[in-house]
Amino acid sequence: MRTITLRRSLVALFAAAISFGAITHAQAETLRIGYQKYGTLVLLKSSGALEKRLAEKGIEVQWTEFPAGPQLLEGLNVGSIDFGTTGETPPVFAQAAGADLLYVAFEPPAPLSEAILLPKDSPITSVAELKGKKVALNKGSNVHYLLVRALEEAGLSITDITPVYLPPADARAAFERGSVDAWVIWDPFQAAAEQQLQARTLRDGQGLVSNHQFYLAARPFAEKHPEVVVALVDEIRKTGEWTRANVDEVTAQVAPLLGLSPEITRAAVERQSYGAQLITPEVASAQQKIADTFSDLKLIPKRLSIAEVIWRQPAKVAQAQ
Repeated sequence: MRTITLRRSLVALFAAAISFGAITHAQAETLRIGYQKYGTLVLLKSSGALEKRLAEKGIEVQWTEFPAGPQLLEGLNVGSIDFGTTGETPPVFAQAAGADLLYVAFEPPAPLSEAILLPKDSPITSVAELKGKKVALNKGSNVHYLLVRALEEAGLSITDITPVYLPPADARAAFERGSVDAWVIWDPFQAAAEQQLQARTLRDGQGLVSNHQFYLAARPFAEKHPEVVVALVDEIRKTGEWTRANVDEVTAQVAPLLGLSPEITRAAVERQSYGAQLITPEVASAQQKIADTFSDLKLIPKRLSIAEVIWRQPAKVAQAQ
């Protein structure tokens, strides 16, 4: 009886080992991408170009939608995705929280794609007048840095206002009912508020912030599959080039996905930037400035080194392209 039980245990262990091996193998052959409702990755997803290219390498692609950058990077941190895109600030908060991520690529600046908005009948005319006011924003998102810089420009600090941390949908609701005095937001929510609510722009990012979009990867995946990362960035770049040359077609394709009018969608598409490329020293330096700013304000618990989390394309991969 003991022998039979032992044999059954060994069989169960063997089966479990086979199952574990199959899971590990499957994970190695799957690229899991996190995306948001709007952006170049949405167009890449709909085109199927990446799936076709990676199928030749025996790699499948899985897509998961996230409401904003901080949530997306939490998914990357816990291992549910391998790659994704966010604005400038979420990676700083994620790195400070210990996420094992790498900056892979970036899009050119898009400073008009985020802004501090006011209700159409607001008496406020300058950022300085936000002192003591309630300002809605998504904590840790790209607009967090825009708000900090705009307040600094006006001689204020984040402590001079009352931040109301809300995700975009809740922030818009608070903005509409007058529960907050201003809303810091990005496209396409920004374009929608401008056209649907006649929201006024108090300050956008022009001359103040770059508002880069970053593409990030989990370090283990990027180090194990550098050729996949290179192929992915290449397809993102191609999609961006096509988008820039086909604004009407992109607008018609994206508007139904967003549930927004073509007019709103086109405004957002035209303000976005295109042309993904690997991280440059200048962009890394700009991102370091953002990290230092949040550290100085005690919004993150420690100083960070952005240089330590920049992905470097291996020479052998570059030669193979």
